[in-house]
Amino acid sequence: MTPDISDTGILNPGRIHYNLSVPQLYEAAIRDGEGDIAADGPLVVNTGTYTGRSPNDKFTVEEGAAKENVWWGKVNKPISEDVFNRLYDRATAYLQGRDLYVRDCYAGHDPAHRLPVRIINQRAWHNLFALNMFVREDNRDALKDFKPAFTVLHVPEMNASPEQDGTNSEAFVLVHFGRKVVLIGGTRYAGEVKKSIFTVLNYLLPEKGVLPMHCSANIGAAGDSALFFGLSGTGKTTLSADPKRKLIGDDEHGWTENGIFNFEGGCYAKVIKLSKEAEPEIYETTRRFGTVLENVVFDPDTRKIDLDDGSRTENTRASYPIEFIPNYEPSGLGGHPKNIVMLTCDAFGVLPPISKLTPAQAMYHFISGYTAKVAGTERGVKEPSATFSTCFGAPFMPRHPTVYARLLGEKIAKHGSTCWLVNTGWAGGPYGVGSRIKIQYTRAMVNAALDGALDNAEFHTHPVFGLAYPIEVPGVPGEVLNPRESWSDKTAYDAKAVHLAGLFNKNFEEFKDLADAEVIAAAPKA
Repeated sequence: MTPDISDTGILNPGRIHYNLSVPQLYEAAIRDGEGDIAADGPLVVNTGTYTGRSPNDKFTVEEGAAKENVWWGKVNKPISEDVFNRLYDRATAYLQGRDLYVRDCYAGHDPAHRLPVRIINQRAWHNLFALNMFVREDNRDALKDFKPAFTVLHVPEMNASPEQDGTNSEAFVLVHFGRKVVLIGGTRYAGEVKKSIFTVLNYLLPEKGVLPMHCSANIGAAGDSALFFGLSGTGKTTLSADPKRKLIGDDEHGWTENGIFNFEGGCYAKVIKLSKEAEPEIYETTRRFGTVLENVVFDPDTRKIDLDDGSRTENTRASYPIEFIPNYEPSGLGGHPKNIVMLTCDAFGVLPPISKLTPAQAMYHFISGYTAKVAGTERGVKEPSATFSTCFGAPFMPRHPTVYARLLGEKIAKHGSTCWLVNTGWAGGPYGVGSRIKIQYTRAMVNAALDGALDNAEFHTHPVFGLAYPIEVPGVPGEVLNPRESWSDKTAYDAKAVHLAGLFNKNFEEFKDLADAEVIAAAPKA
């Protein structure tokens, strides 16, 4: 079965390899020198210059309804239709006579809201990545009538010319909502393929009353779903991987009138310094046939991988189907979340380790999307830097953040979800003075929130941030729960709290015009 792709403008392709199996894609990748098979079976590939996403090279075509609906700015940068057409015509001409790997699949497990997607790749290993990351369609009869709602055309070996094409570099990721096409070129980093389609879903779903979310999700034995929002380094993947709860998904979900659903068919985990002791389930996927390892170093003779070697990049990645995780939810679906956990790594040492949020506070912190990064690793460094990423996923949110925040607020109110802000960062002082909150304490606090142990707890209110924090959590020392009490210098803590509050307020200035009054009132009082 060979699909007709003439509507893409590729009129004279070479051989079309359609929905190949994992072994077939392995054979093609090895035959064409795209990668190597490591010990125990994973396919190891090198993405070259681009070892991560290239946000400065991502553009949205300014046309049609997108002109009014996209939140234009630093994240969603406009590009003209003329530039898109010029690059698209070059790409389709470039692919004439070349063998292509075509995959028809879905983004989303919910049949009512899934997006039929056609992925057209120049390389076999990128098609294997798509096989892992999207929802598979194994029914050949169903594929006969497959109609893609969006098409991704990936030409990693074709570079743009900034002078001629109007791009920032040789790499380009262009989304055209009107033509329902994503064009990617000049970069082999596979994450651009999946993230571009999730950007599309984040644009389309709000019009259907569905909240798209950059979060992980799991489900307890009683059927109680939980969401985990958080930026890189906050513990989103680690804390959602709970052996007592089934994993629904680790990165992207939608919240509908019926519950939540995973966008993906697999996981794309960061694996630098991954250990068997800390994350055994993810560790085992790096030893599996079918897993794609990006930029992981291996011994050329023994073919054993070295996950501690970051010489190519610190952003080493593993792409694998979700069924490689033993305790996963096969349906990719869950009920309305009983609990919502927003994770932050506060290197200032100000925020409580766990706080219960009001709906307005939840919307405020959702729009803010705060975490902090340490200034460096040298001893004595004391000045962390605040990072704010709206909706905990700004690079993938085409609409104004308040669109997503209002949907979140409406669903929290309708379904009675309880929201928590969990700080996995520092206590007893800022980075360089205090210490990182122990993971066993964080796990105990999250477990207490999810199993209802905090339902009748006594809470105190933070004087600056207005956050309600419990004074007692099973398995957690009391002095850990009150951030001010964990500091020996209380005056220094008060000053740092006011400083961080000022950073929050400064960041929120650009959202005030469209934010609701109760959300604005949930800001910290500096």
